[in-house]
Amino acid sequence: MSLLNSIQGPEDLKILSPDQLPALADEIRHALIETTSVNGGHVGPNLGVVELSLALHRVFDSPKDRFVFDVSHQGYVHKLLTGRNDAPFYNIRKSDGYSGFLCRAESEHDCFGAGHAGTALSAALGMASARDLNGSDEHVVAICGDAAFTCGITMEALNNVVHSTKRLIVILNDNEWSIDKNVGALSKYFNELITNPVYKRLHEDVQSFLDRVPGGASLRKFAHKAKEETKDFVLNSSLFEKYGLRYIGPIDGHNLDDLHRYLEFAKASEEPVFLHVITEKGRGLPVALEKPEKYHGTSPFDPQTGKSLPGKKGAPPKYQDVFGNHLVEMARQDKKIVGITGAMPSGTGLSKLRDTLPGQYFDVGIAEEHAVLFAAGLATSGIKPVVAIYSTFLQRAYDCIIHDVALQHLNVLFCMDRAGLSPNDGPTHHGLFDISYLRCVPGIVVMQPKDENELIDMMETGMDIEGPAFIRYPRGEGIGCLPKAEAEPLPVGEAEVIKPGQDLVIWALGPMVYEASQIAQEIESETGIEVGVVNARFVKPLDHALLHQQANRAKLIVTMEDHVRTGGFGSAVQESLAEANLQTSILSLGWPDQFVPHGSNVQILRKAAGLDPASIKSSVLKRFYQTAKDWIPHLETGTAHKI
Repeated sequence: MSLLNSIQGPEDLKILSPDQLPALADEIRHALIETTSVNGGHVGPNLGVVELSLALHRVFDSPKDRFVFDVSHQGYVHKLLTGRNDAPFYNIRKSDGYSGFLCRAESEHDCFGAGHAGTALSAALGMASARDLNGSDEHVVAICGDAAFTCGITMEALNNVVHSTKRLIVILNDNEWSIDKNVGALSKYFNELITNPVYKRLHEDVQSFLDRVPGGASLRKFAHKAKEETKDFVLNSSLFEKYGLRYIGPIDGHNLDDLHRYLEFAKASEEPVFLHVITEKGRGLPVALEKPEKYHGTSPFDPQTGKSLPGKKGAPPKYQDVFGNHLVEMARQDKKIVGITGAMPSGTGLSKLRDTLPGQYFDVGIAEEHAVLFAAGLATSGIKPVVAIYSTFLQRAYDCIIHDVALQHLNVLFCMDRAGLSPNDGPTHHGLFDISYLRCVPGIVVMQPKDENELIDMMETGMDIEGPAFIRYPRGEGIGCLPKAEAEPLPVGEAEVIKPGQDLVIWALGPMVYEASQIAQEIESETGIEVGVVNARFVKPLDHALLHQQANRAKLIVTMEDHVRTGGFGSAVQESLAEANLQTSILSLGWPDQFVPHGSNVQILRKAAGLDPASIKSSVLKRFYQTAKDWIPHLETGTAHKI
């Protein structure tokens, strides 16, 4: 029996001898590579925290003791060690598998769910303070990547640690990477701590001395003082000790003996402790070590060669690539155009701008609020910033959008990738709320293209707009339309009639325009009902004139959007008709008022919500027959006849 199969919970891990742990670590890495090579997933981060996860569960007692993983995409090993080494783990990120992040509903060992960076320290501090208020004695450990310290939330929490609790353990899992190479002053600071040869040698000498001397544990206070003096000389002391945490490190994150010793020390400490642990992102998979950015989160790949498994032959280009390529062309023609990303150059497509025109590219780290405010500052001085942030991450900068960009009517173009579903990642990454949270902001333009060509047109449009403009587009491949010869700005607020129709009209947004066109054709051929299709293009401003004109003739207006119904595009259409006192029946099709789970693909999740083409067609016909009393379906032929 394998060692991994013998682990049904943390208690089984504790009875293993130290000599067995390296073999267990190898088995875990094999399981991680085997699983992510089939399902895709965050292989690099998890390969890097195998020993750290083992040490945590050996020293502490989960679920009583609480582990708060920042982002929690590195929680696969934690899942394996807490009773989830079963079929759902090997289907992770699929409809019948576990979430790719920690989830409170999934296990009592997942004390805090996550998916966005920078949340762990604040949450852990809240748990530690609650423990103090409740008079209990559990330990709370926050495990943060080095990129988490580029987040404002983390620094805000750090500022409050010593004022809120006397006992907290903070682990910095330092691999110099978040998704891409980390940037900024803190990244440089961490690197200096790791690489300074004087400090490193003196630190190792002190630890070696303590290991050899009987009663060395009792000399830790002396060692700490000596280490402080060393750092004062070499690095002007530790930033974290200025915040009131005892800094210990750097520590080899793959040395189980060292990890065990330092964690035991932190466990016994009566003051907040900061452990600086150095790990290798992708350890155990050579190609992941060579390309940590690619293997941070990957699609299925060949575990032998590391090559991504071939996709569909002749697949259309991805929206992010279309965006990235066209932004380079725009920036070449206008030196005032700059691109801004929050640590996602490859995911957004801005890596193309970085590599081609680095002087017109800014990566601000995982700091979405700063990215938006930074863009606002640039815009006040005549620069034309393009802020590329995923829809789900832009939520974090909402106040800055309203207060700093929209209120001052600054010319900033926001390009929101992943608008719609991010199926494998689940509710923390679905971009299903941006229309609702943007539509109420005065003076902005919100648009969504039906395909790749229209994305390029909207980028040109956004650059011409006075004030903030937002373009939302989905994850992954476009529809494969032939490239246009030349991009052209669109008339702001003007929808596009794809197909005329008198009886019912479908107003669709984004790529759902093509689904609407197919559904319309099927309904017409089967029933004789005339179905119009409109590519809305603009959510704000809406094409009220065309909508009201069609509503005066049609018996039913249908809206289709890849977004929640609550406050979404359909709500905008309903409000417009109500304000015009038009009584036309409306059917709004979109995601329900609930968090959508993860799943194997978009099609499975849409079918479960009644948003697949067959279900949409059925819903449209049912509502039409309920609304249009002068139409009677012919039950034998399935056609409709007008009276």
